[in-house]
Amino acid sequence: MISQTSKFKLFNKGFDKTIVLIPGWASDYRIFNSLELNYNYLLPVEFYPFNFAQDLKDFLDRESIGRVSLFGWSMGGFAAADFAAKNPDRVDELILVSIQKKYVPELLEDIKLKLKQNKKAFLYKLYFNCFSREDNEGLDWFKSHLLMPYVDELSLDELLRGLDYLLAAQINPGSLAGIRKIRIFHGEDDKVASLESARQIKLELPQAEFISLAGIGHTPFLNRQFKEKFING
Repeated sequence: MISQTSKFKLFNKGFDKTIVLIPGWASDYRIFNSLELNYNYLLPVEFYPFNFAQDLKDFLDRESIGRVSLFGWSMGGFAAADFAAKNPDRVDELILVSIQKKYVPELLEDIKLKLKQNKKAFLYKLYFNCFSREDNEGLDWFKSHLLMPYVDELSLDELLRGLDYLLAAQINPGSLAGIRKIRIFHGEDDKVASLESARQIKLELPQAEFISLAGIGHTPFLNRQFKEKFING
């Protein structure tokens, strides 16, 4: 049974600032295990995207955490943007990684059919498509740590639920006008989320910085190039 509420765990690493790391579809918080950033980490150890904004706000209130940075990857970008739009006073920075405005409903419905036919085969293809031919660093880490756990552990019901969320999810740049600091990272070889759609979001957000990553696919933060540009940004 999938939780109807997101559950969070705070990892206090001794930094002044806290970042919420929000995973994409067909993944979970473990996708960020190799990411070393100078923040305390707040992770959704159970991620239910439909009511994520309220769940996160409730957790921050209970723990007396005032402001956070948000790091939303892929599907997590929709959840991050939704929280930021509803709670601009709680956001230090919005970081959107491998996003697009909206996914085509027909594509998502086709994915549902393929998952029902052969979940493991579809996931294998999806995960390898998340990496460019040049990104051996990211792919090797993923294969060593998460490929088989994800293929074996992620349930069909959970995957279909995520697709239902994506059917309605979209990023409305106008709702983010109150967020002063926004960075958008996108791999130039992303086969999953449109680079041009991400660029269009930036064009509608004059305060945003757009960082493109050459030779990188849909999972850029597993590559050293991302880490260098994030820290130097």
